[in-house]
Amino acid sequence: MAMTAAQATFAGGLLTNTNQNVAFNRHFSRDGVIGIDGVYFNPAGVAFLGQGSHISLNWQTVIQTRTIKNEYPLFGNNVNNSGIQRTFQGKAFAPVLPSIQYAYNWKNFSFQTNFAVGGGGGKCTFDDGLGSFERIVSETALAASGLARAIDAVAVPGKQMFSSDAYFGSTGKYSFNSYMRGRQYYYGLSLGAAYKVNPNLSVFAGVRGVYALTNYYGYVRDIKVGSVPLYQMLDPTKTNSADIELNCDQSGTGFTPILSVDYKTGRWNVAAKYEFKTRIRLKNKSVNQAPSIGNLPANLGAALVKAGVSPQNANAILTAPSVLGTMQAIKERFDAELGEATGEFEDGKKVPGDIPALLTVGVGYNPIDPLRVNVGFHYYWDKQAEAYNHREKLLKRGTMEMNAGVEYDASKLVTVSAGWQNTNYGLTPEYMNDKSFVVSSNSVGAGVCLHLTKKMNLNLAYFCTLYGHEKTSETALGGEYKADYTRTNHVFGAGLDIDF
Repeated sequence: MAMTAAQATFAGGLLTNTNQNVAFNRHFSRDGVIGIDGVYFNPAGVAFLGQGSHISLNWQTVIQTRTIKNEYPLFGNNVNNSGIQRTFQGKAFAPVLPSIQYAYNWKNFSFQTNFAVGGGGGKCTFDDGLGSFERIVSETALAASGLARAIDAVAVPGKQMFSSDAYFGSTGKYSFNSYMRGRQYYYGLSLGAAYKVNPNLSVFAGVRGVYALTNYYGYVRDIKVGSVPLYQMLDPTKTNSADIELNCDQSGTGFTPILSVDYKTGRWNVAAKYEFKTRIRLKNKSVNQAPSIGNLPANLGAALVKAGVSPQNANAILTAPSVLGTMQAIKERFDAELGEATGEFEDGKKVPGDIPALLTVGVGYNPIDPLRVNVGFHYYWDKQAEAYNHREKLLKRGTMEMNAGVEYDASKLVTVSAGWQNTNYGLTPEYMNDKSFVVSSNSVGAGVCLHLTKKMNLNLAYFCTLYGHEKTSETALGGEYKADYTRTNHVFGAGLDIDF
C-alpha cells in the first residue's frame, strides 16, 4: 500500500507530516486526545484505552498545487514569450496515502506501532520548469550577445558579424525547453510501549525508523541564443552538448527517539510528546549532464575561420584582453549558477536531510459528556536540523503551530467535529527558492465519526489549507528578480478504527 503513494502532500513542519490519521483531518487538535490515533499524536494516552487490540486503517487522497510567479526584465528576451512575468505551477495528486496505527493493551502496558509517510513533500511536477532555470538561460544569452559584440569590436570595428541577427544578435534573445519533477518520501515505522503509572498518569518511550527516498529529474534543452543553437558553439557534433539535465536518486536512514507523557484528571486531559532530531544523510546516485563552456573558444575560432578570417587572425581576436575577459566572466558566472542549481545533486555526494526535533503539547476538556474541546501547540527546532549548505541557518526560528478542535456526539451513531491549525514558519527571503519552498498557512477541516458498532468506527473527513504569499526580490544581472510563492491543498480521508 505504501508504494502506491506515488504523489503526496502533507500538513506540518518543513520535513514533518502530522496528518497521519484521518481523525486529524476532521479535528486537527489531537495532541491531548485519548484514542487509537494517539499512537502517533499522544502515545502515552493510548494506555488509557481498554484492554486488547486496537487498530486504525487510514486512506487519504490529496490534491495540491504550488505556484510561483516570477518577474525579471531579461524574460522579455524570450522569443516565445516576450513578457517579463512568468507563472510556474506544479501539480500533485495522491490517490492513495495510507497509514496504520496499532496498539495492544495488556494490564498497565500498551505496546504500539505506527506506519506512515512521516516526512517529505510528495511528488510535484512543473511542466514548464522553474523560473530559476529560465533566469540562467536569459543571463547566459545576454552574456553571449555581449561576447559577440566584444569579438566584433576587435575583429571588424564598426561592423557586425557575431552580433548580427544571423548569429547571436546584440540584445540577448533566446529560446529553450524546460521541465522539473521532484519526489520526496520519508517512510516511518515506529515501535514503543506506554505504561500506566496510576489511574491518572501514563508515560511512553519508543523509536521510529525512517527510510528516506527521493528523486529529482529536470532538464533545460534546445537552448538557442539569437539564431544560433548553443550546442553549435560547445560541440557541433552533439545536439545535446548544451543541455542541462538532472537525474538524481537519494536515499538514507535515520532513527527518532520519542518520549511522551499523559495526565488526566476529572474532565481534563493534558499530554506532551517530544521527538528528538532525526539525523539523516542522503546518498546521491546521479546521472547528470552539464555543458562545458571550456569548448567555446575553439568553436568560436572555427566559426571565424569559416567566415573568412585566417587562423592567425582568429587566434589574435580570441586572445585579445577584452574577449578573454568576457569569456572568463561568462564561464565563472555560468559555473557558479549551475553549481547553485545542481550542486546538491552531484553523484556520490552525501547530503544532510535531518528531520527537526518536535515538541507537542495538548490540552483536552470535556465540559459536558457529549462535547470535547481541545487545543494544542507544536514547536519544530528547524534551525538545529542540518540541511544542504546549512540552509537551516537562513531561518529566523523554528516552525510554530497552534491548533484547536471540537467534537460533539450528535447521537449514538454520529460524532461531528471541526478544527483549525495555524502553521507559522520562520522564513526569510534568503531561505526561499523555487526548488523547495514552504508558505505559512491556516488549515480548516471538518468531518464525522460514524459508530458502526460498539467496536468499529468510521472516520470521514476533508480539510483544506489556506496559504499566504511569500515574496522575495534580489538584484541580479538583468535587474530585479522577483518571486511570489504560494500553494493550494485539499485532502479527503477515510479511516476505520477497530477494537478487538
